[in-house]
Amino acid sequence: METVGTRPRAGQETRPAGRLTRRQAVGSLVGEAEGSPLKRTMGVAQLTLLSVGATLGTGIFVVLGQAVPEAGPAIVVSFVLAGVTALFSALSYAELAGMIPGSGSSYSYAYATLGEFVAWVCGWCLILEYGVSVAAVAVGWGQYVNELLDLTLGVTLPESLSAPPGLGGTLNIPAALIVVLAMVVLLRGAKESAVANTIMVAVKIAALVMFCAVAFTAFHAGNFQPLFPLGAAGMSAGAASLFFSYIGFDAASTAGEEAKNPQRDLPRAIILSLVLVTALYVLVAVAALGAMPWTKFEGTEATLSQMLVHAVGGGNVWPILLSIGAVVATTSVVLTVQYGQIRILFAMARDGLVPPLFAKVHPRTGVPRANTVIVSGFIAVLAALVPLGSLADATSIGTLFAFMLVNLAVVILRRRSPEASRSFRVPLSPVTPLLGVGFCAYMLFSLGADTWIAFGVWMAVGLVVYGLYGIRHSKLNQLDRLDQPPQDFPIVMSSRSRDGR
Repeated sequence: METVGTRPRAGQETRPAGRLTRRQAVGSLVGEAEGSPLKRTMGVAQLTLLSVGATLGTGIFVVLGQAVPEAGPAIVVSFVLAGVTALFSALSYAELAGMIPGSGSSYSYAYATLGEFVAWVCGWCLILEYGVSVAAVAVGWGQYVNELLDLTLGVTLPESLSAPPGLGGTLNIPAALIVVLAMVVLLRGAKESAVANTIMVAVKIAALVMFCAVAFTAFHAGNFQPLFPLGAAGMSAGAASLFFSYIGFDAASTAGEEAKNPQRDLPRAIILSLVLVTALYVLVAVAALGAMPWTKFEGTEATLSQMLVHAVGGGNVWPILLSIGAVVATTSVVLTVQYGQIRILFAMARDGLVPPLFAKVHPRTGVPRANTVIVSGFIAVLAALVPLGSLADATSIGTLFAFMLVNLAVVILRRRSPEASRSFRVPLSPVTPLLGVGFCAYMLFSLGADTWIAFGVWMAVGLVVYGLYGIRHSKLNQLDRLDQPPQDFPIVMSSRSRDGR
């Protein structure tokens, strides 16, 4: 048995300023994860595919048509920049996920290092990041459904029922529908959701490989001249928008309490999925830009499918197959990211920062049922009413902010808890995590003023919620109010948790 840490002592940090900086002990977080009511059903393959499912497809199938006009052919470099930025953060995630294998992801990491207030800010960012991401992908799903109907039946859904207000519609019904369908799958249990995701990941990888094979038949190297028509600023702006696509490995880290051997498997899954996804993103971007000039991407929906129709030719067979793959791909992203959102709220509710209803687990399915229904309903409304572009940029800013905190958490925990068990260690720390902070900050300031304003409003609402509810109901606050004599609670990690036996 190995002592990992100690639980905070009751009666400590009762002053107002102290309340904001009080921390969860690493050992306490590990103990909560080991005693979780969630069912441990996922191995490294399922965790990797969960991460790929949450990542692969969004930036290619949904956002590419909006990002290319920002960067031009340099969008290929934008994908590389976003991937490198994500890699620095993924290494930090891998270390912390193996060290603190809970459902809270970067929220829990911030709670153990930077204190309750920063953890709340991080959790509030994650709610924005996950919820808005699902809504954005759901909007893209509706676009590909429309494209598929047009290619196969020659009909499309009425704009009033397939576009949000402000873009000619009233409600985006398809976008809301896919969120509800994902909710139905999630309510059945994590194991069943993982099986469905595995099938969908296989389909979308096949669809993207098929796209590349077809698009390269119409490849023109001249489409990449000039490579930077909009300058380095355009390339950076494209990368910032595309960072929306790299939420996947964060979603994998939320499965810590449903992984069979989280200390070993989570770091592997995070790194493997990021390498696979970045390679596919760059390959598809090269194929797409080579087949169609970047100036023709402006205003396109269901971009890859339309590109096969107009740039490649050969009838509707390839666009139909790609549209089917895109519908499956975006379904997988909706399912897995929605899963992550629910687990984040589960962890926050267990800590008392949001109502306990979000932590209540159904005894048969092992699923936080009320949490799943409430979150899915909120996201469905968001997807039905808000345009894609606004959703994607809002997701990017929340993702980048959370990743900065994760990189900082690695540096702090290396100094504060050097003896804690780590199944993976970030190489060249603290240089690597600090580079991650720098890259994230660079891309944050590449986002537009409107996105920053929306983020500021969201954070202001979060501060109100924390002041009225979170700080009063925090689990650590309840310990303070007990006024018990100081006592230590060693939290141990069993050998089964470390090696899976």
